[in-house]
Amino acid sequence: MAGILDSNVLTQVGFIVRDIEKSKQKFAEFFGVPVPQHFDGGKFEVTGTQYMGKPAPDANCVMAFFDAGPNVQIELIQPNGVKSVWQDFLDENGEGIHHIAFNIKGMDQKIVACEAFGMQLVQRGKYGDGGGEYAYLAAYDDMKCLVELLENY
Repeated sequence: MAGILDSNVLTQVGFIVRDIEKSKQKFAEFFGVPVPQHFDGGKFEVTGTQYMGKPAPDANCVMAFFDAGPNVQIELIQPNGVKSVWQDFLDENGEGIHHIAFNIKGMDQKIVACEAFGMQLVQRGKYGDGGGEYAYLAAYDDMKCLVELLENY
């Protein structure tokens, strides 16, 4: 498969929300599924979150996930009010679609390829118990959104 990421399989669409409880309820009602649990993004000691190339120990969010097909998740994200890619979006745009995400292999190489394509790395960290890594790349000028790369170890 050609292309910047060696994949064109979308795996997630992320939404920034102000009230995760209210948003979870509405999405669950719309999909006709149970309301999912939500959880925070994890402690900095595990995530190592970097925002604009600098450590961001207080940047966090609350997240909930819905399966929206065999390979696609809907992610709801409520930022915690601290400077981050999530909070920036909420402050500048309000609630709405935040990113599209792709599962990839070779995070560092894919980031370099995306930057060569004109995207800017804005936030990076680990998720879960450190079993995977994420990176958000701004592609607003050309693709009108953020692109998230997800790599499971």
